Amino acid sequence: MEKLLETRGLVTEFHTFEGVVHALNGVSVVVNEGETYGLVGESGCGKSVAVRSMMRIVQAPGRIAGGKVVIFFRAEDRSRGIDIVRRSEAYMESIRGDAISMIFQEASTSLNPVLTIGYQIGESFHFHRRAQMLEETI
Repeated sequence: MEKLLETRGLVTEFHTFEGVVHALNGVSVVVNEGETYGLVGESGCGKSVAVRSMMRIVQAPGRIAGGKVVIFFRAEDRSRGIDIVRRSEAYMESIRGDAISMIFQEASTSLNPVLTIGYQIGESFHFHRRAQMLEETI
């Protein structure tokens, strides 16, 4: 199986007035093509922080303090992957919703019950592909 996503030693911290909260401390995950991956645990254990870190959307006062989040895009790139922790925010905006995306856990505010899930997920891809096509023509 080919890797799609790999985190290595992912560390996310929140700097508060009371000190540093170590939300993630060395999380490593591999998701392969064709797999369904479930992240389960008690409330407050860091599931959302882990996924937000993988998407690079941790909000202040949080920050990714270490580790790697490697995404393997195409067959020719899969041997090396791209560490998105080291990429610019502009780069992340160009791949979010196209190469990587997430549906937040409060599905009733993220998904429209009148439309199919397939349509709503596909809509994100179409939006980003259209934006890319416009940029290429300008």
